[in-house]
Amino acid sequence: MIQFHQVSKSYDEGLHYSVRNLTFQIEDGETLILLGSSGCGKTTTLKLINRLIDPTEGRIEINGRSVMDYSPVALRRSIGYVFQGIGLFPHMTVLENIGIVLRLTGAPRADRCARARELLEWVDLDPDLYADRFPDELSGGQQQRVGVARALASNPDILLMDEPFGALDALTRETLQQEMLRIKRRLQKTVVFVTHDIQEAITLGDRIAVMHEGRLEQIASVGEIINNPATSFVRSLFETIPANGR
Repeated sequence: MIQFHQVSKSYDEGLHYSVRNLTFQIEDGETLILLGSSGCGKTTTLKLINRLIDPTEGRIEINGRSVMDYSPVALRRSIGYVFQGIGLFPHMTVLENIGIVLRLTGAPRADRCARARELLEWVDLDPDLYADRFPDELSGGQQQRVGVARALASNPDILLMDEPFGALDALTRETLQQEMLRIKRRLQKTVVFVTHDIQEAITLGDRIAVMHEGRLEQIASVGEIINNPATSFVRSLFETIPANGR
């Protein structure tokens, strides 16, 4: 379980806040979508979980332990992270990219290769065809699949995803969303997923946390948010969505 307790983040000693007074929890095995427009604080919220940034106020806990008690490096290696820019190392093969975290933690080369090949199959890329390729030999969708595989390499309990499909064309994006659902059902990870796309949020989320100007407007299931919006902002955001969420 991930818990936020009155968490705020300011970069100018309290004159302005990127996020303000966030209090909520993310249950084990659920996919929580952080939804909102650019600048609302959703990516800041995501980065607070693995200490890419630290809170100005409040406390974040993972399984009852403050994230501030962890070494930032150890914490980040224990949490999968996928982002829009993909960030594959261009001088490394697909196999080497997927195994990089395992390499940093000292896993033997044979184990890294076996795990990478297994994960390529999970993300629907034939390891015999793709393992020895370099990132510039892949399409955008294939690169993002490799990014997901890399995030899963150390078998983390938590997966953070920051608009991972945002730069892809609509067809590729929909395909990867369906693959994400398949992986989610198989692996039962706790996923925190940032998007500004309402339909993506509805497709992937067990619950949605709607953010606006650094504050949490509502956190609830898709049906509850659509049928019982807590604020006028949430109502305006979902007013074009049918009651069944489709």
